[in-house]
Amino acid sequence: MTGGHRDSQDRDVAATDAAGRGSGGRAPIVSLRGISKSFPGVLAVQEVSVDILPGEVHALVGENGAGKSTLMKVLAGVYTKDAGRVIYKGREVEIPTPRAAQQLGISMIHQELNLMPHLTVAQNVFIGREPRRRLTFLVDEKEINDKTQQLMALLHLTVDPRTRVSALTVARQQMVEIARALSFNSEVLIMDEPTAALADTEIEELFHIIRQLREKGVGIVYITHRLDELKRISDRITVMRDGRYIDTVPTLEASIDQVIRMMVGRTIFQAAPEIPDQTQEVVLEVRNLRRGNVIKDVSFQLRRGEILGFAGLLGAGRTEVMRAVFGADPIDAGEIYVRGKRVRVKSPKDAVRYGIGYLSEDRKRYGLTLGLDVESNLVLSALEKFLGWLGWVKNAVTRSTALRVIDKLAIKTPSPEQKVRNLSGGNQQKVVVGKWLVADTEVLIFDEPTRGIDVGAKSEIYTLLNDLARQGKSVIMISSELPETLRMSHRIAVMCEGRITGVLDASGATQEMIMKYATMRGGGSHPTPAAHAAS
Repeated sequence: MTGGHRDSQDRDVAATDAAGRGSGGRAPIVSLRGISKSFPGVLAVQEVSVDILPGEVHALVGENGAGKSTLMKVLAGVYTKDAGRVIYKGREVEIPTPRAAQQLGISMIHQELNLMPHLTVAQNVFIGREPRRRLTFLVDEKEINDKTQQLMALLHLTVDPRTRVSALTVARQQMVEIARALSFNSEVLIMDEPTAALADTEIEELFHIIRQLREKGVGIVYITHRLDELKRISDRITVMRDGRYIDTVPTLEASIDQVIRMMVGRTIFQAAPEIPDQTQEVVLEVRNLRRGNVIKDVSFQLRRGEILGFAGLLGAGRTEVMRAVFGADPIDAGEIYVRGKRVRVKSPKDAVRYGIGYLSEDRKRYGLTLGLDVESNLVLSALEKFLGWLGWVKNAVTRSTALRVIDKLAIKTPSPEQKVRNLSGGNQQKVVVGKWLVADTEVLIFDEPTRGIDVGAKSEIYTLLNDLARQGKSVIMISSELPETLRMSHRIAVMCEGRITGVLDASGATQEMIMKYATMRGGGSHPTPAAHAAS
């Protein structure tokens, strides 16, 4: 036996031993043995072995690029393994496609939305499995609508099955993904960052559903970067780093600090660097912005070197306001001023010309061109800067610029020529940030900048935001995580039902104060004097 085979066998034994701890003697429903998977220039998963038990929530954690999603996509039939074995219910199986995985009883809810926006909720849930009417063989729309309504009731959602997915928020689309996975009656359910776009109340509903599935004997793999969720929902935790298996520990015996050390191989301090002192110069001012019932008379100011946080519950209108400021959505009324001069922003192109950049929460749909390489994505927003005589692109300049940004943001990629679709979610987010740095915009709007990003990458994003503010850039940050909003903001504008109900000085604000203004329904057109005093 070669040394490599002995190493692989040792890892198999270690994984089996880890599975036995706290398992109550249950046999694994799935055993992954020595799984390896590589992409051009990247060895994503290296001989990883892990067991999934029936009736457990098995958390899978690690930094972006650790190989978590890749490993689970092998199990779900999205990727074909290069080496290793998959043992399902005691027998070795090959899983060449997602449909093959689903037929076995393995379903995966992906981190990035995998829905068809032009179809209805019900059509997305049962696509490829539509019941047919007798004789006519036409799709029985009533039956799929009824079945979807039953699934939505299980999720405590009031979503009309006939609604087009394109009309739903990101959070609602995520819940449609969950409903589709549940419709397969899966025995193994893989959830890749399922709470990334959910509000606290929706997370509680999801956890309730997960516990119900666990009680029915479903084995659940739960991939998350929100480490506070581990203690609340998981039974065991497996840590991966740089494509390798590190350890599996019972949740009750592990501390969060221990998990972080295993994830990153170093100590990560949660506290972000101090934010710089703000200046009084107003770079961006919005006055009386209105659009239907979504944006109701919104006014605010953003100063040079300031990080202005926007807080509020799901549906408060934060994203809608910023899309309107960026020219992505039309407005009914209102004025926008850049450095004291009124401007007309009718399209994103206008916004970029006035020095405004927008990083969408849905980076794949609105922030990246997945079929292009890293270098192209970084320079596309400012391509005019790289044109030479007769419109030729200065390739040497674009390459040097891309290398500089890759180094500055610590983007993990084998080269600037790597396709963006092959990067991890966190590194894709960094590419979106990088393209606006290349465009040298003065105002940067970050919509959920750390959504789906691990603790190490979050620290890097926090440092980046502070660095931008110190350099005189002005930042608007929408975040659904209140500790993050309090940690990173100079001031916090709180929204409820399309209105700004309070503007708070972050140095004296608390989560309780933010929630008070976030639930101030039916308030006036402007923040209360006490709340607005900090503006």
